[in-house]
Amino acid sequence: MIKIDYARFKKDLQFKKEGEKHYIFGTIRQKYLVLQPEEVVRQLVLQYLMQDKGYGKNYIRCEMLLKINTRRKRCDILVFDNDTKPWLLVECKAAYVPITQDTFDQIARYNLALGVEYLVLTNGVETYCCKMNHEAETYDFLEAVPEFF
Repeated sequence: MIKIDYARFKKDLQFKKEGEKHYIFGTIRQKYLVLQPEEVVRQLVLQYLMQDKGYGKNYIRCEMLLKINTRRKRCDILVFDNDTKPWLLVECKAAYVPITQDTFDQIARYNLALGVEYLVLTNGVETYCCKMNHEAETYDFLEAVPEFF
């Protein structure tokens, strides 16, 4: 498990309230989104990736549609390399959702369609990152999320 203090990025999040609804600003999509626990985690992770790891906004997509077999799914965060190939996939869960084998299986299924080099799974409390070896069909857990090139 990687220890990341996502709370230090709360100051960078923008919120608003309209009537009874609460919203959070999506830094990549550049619009306000309905405030959900998972969305807070996603926005904190995005701040971490951009501020601490040097990931550029132009290389990141959120809620990108994937086709897995005949089903349509959306991945939370997908980072592309300089050649516009999918490079790192992040699955975000709400803080109260434990990271289990089932959640890891979910991101692994998404990766079947993408073939990224790195997988990151987080609920904002626990974070795991692994480097894929597609030829050997194995992966190794890392002690840190990779820096962007």
